[in-house]
Amino acid sequence: MWLWFGAAAVGLSLGLLGSGGAILTVPILVYVVGHGEKSAIVESFVIVGAIALLGMLRALRANQVDVRSAVLLALPGIIGTSIGTRVSAFVPGALQLVLLVPLMCVAAFLMFREGATTTQRKLVDRSSTGKGGGPLWIILLEGAALGFLTGLLGVGGGFLIVPMLVLVRGLPMHRAVGTSLAVITINSASAFLHFVIVRGTVPAGTDSTPRVAEAITIDWQAVGIFASIGCIAIILGNALGDRIPTRALRRVFAVLLVLLAIFTLIRSLPHI
Repeated sequence: MWLWFGAAAVGLSLGLLGSGGAILTVPILVYVVGHGEKSAIVESFVIVGAIALLGMLRALRANQVDVRSAVLLALPGIIGTSIGTRVSAFVPGALQLVLLVPLMCVAAFLMFREGATTTQRKLVDRSSTGKGGGPLWIILLEGAALGFLTGLLGVGGGFLIVPMLVLVRGLPMHRAVGTSLAVITINSASAFLHFVIVRGTVPAGTDSTPRVAEAITIDWQAVGIFASIGCIAIILGNALGDRIPTRALRRVFAVLLVLLAIFTLIRSLPHI
């Protein structure tokens, strides 16, 4: 039952806010389902990718995806996920969860802030005149960094993508959310493929096996349940997007993220 609630929270967050939900997936799989840290991270690639894919397809149909922005973020993101998945093989699972804590706090801070600032409004207005865009190197660098975080920690990074698309690219919020889902889909798929490739090139029991390597198994039944409920929730979130006060929802979600970050830190620190 708690798995269902967790999956629904992830899907609703992605559907309503376009961010925040993916960062919940790994802690839910570890502390609610009881999976190992590294297994949970790999499973999150599939779960988050499937939920985001559905949201992206719906956004594409509504013409709410900026393809150019998605490509600019996703191409360096593929390189970042390749590096992140390789580095993750040498990082203990407990440390990976601890590294999630500051990201949860950043996500909570960004969600708790007030709605669109004056600067954001000006940028959105400027985008409608075709003058938006922002420095290309910032977009490429953030795309690579987001891909690295996806490969290393299993997060989607929507809480960073959406503000960047609004502030740097000057996209309206609905279009930024749809574009964020497209980037998350590509990064998650890339991370999973790179994991399969890396795992296949390091035979177990050889000297080349990473020192912190541990058995990684994928519970496809749990993944299927999580992804299915999350997909239903993201459809519901999209349908309710204009009827629910997202400002209040963001603040509630931010508080929950902080509490989960504290819980994760307390549980994981002794195991490093």
